[in-house]
Amino acid sequence: MSEAPAPEDIDKWHKWFAVESNNRAWRLAEQTTRTPAEDEEMLNCAHAAALHWAKVGTELHRARAAILLGQAHALLGDGKRALQYAREAFAYVTEHESPAWQVAFAHAVLANAAAANDERSLHNTHYARAKALGSALTDDEERAIFEATFRTVPAPG
Repeated sequence: MSEAPAPEDIDKWHKWFAVESNNRAWRLAEQTTRTPAEDEEMLNCAHAAALHWAKVGTELHRARAAILLGQAHALLGDGKRALQYAREAFAYVTEHESPAWQVAFAHAVLANAAAANDERSLHNTHYARAKALGSALTDDEERAIFEATFRTVPAPG
């Protein structure tokens, strides 16, 4: 029987898998179309990222994992779960000092979750706020990251 890995090695693996799962899930979430297999992979990767961040991440990592879970569930039409995760992430972002891109991002995902749950007023409010905050972003990289997600959010109306 082989020896168990050292705790610091396990932590490194958790971090590696958290980052890789997170990045893969976002790449899939940003695609304009996905196959059913890609939908499943996106959701599995989002949950894997959340699991690994729960082991080694900070509160911020866990909040960002919730944003990802909210987006993945919204994209798959599971509005109830999407709202649960999106509200959790939104609460964190608004209760802590957060960069503008992250606040815009949280509004966008909450708007998407609300749309998936057919909550029109919530969708309208957060869509408008995300759009305003996103258009005010001055950093090219932050704006590109925001826009890749925002374009997946259905416009109200």
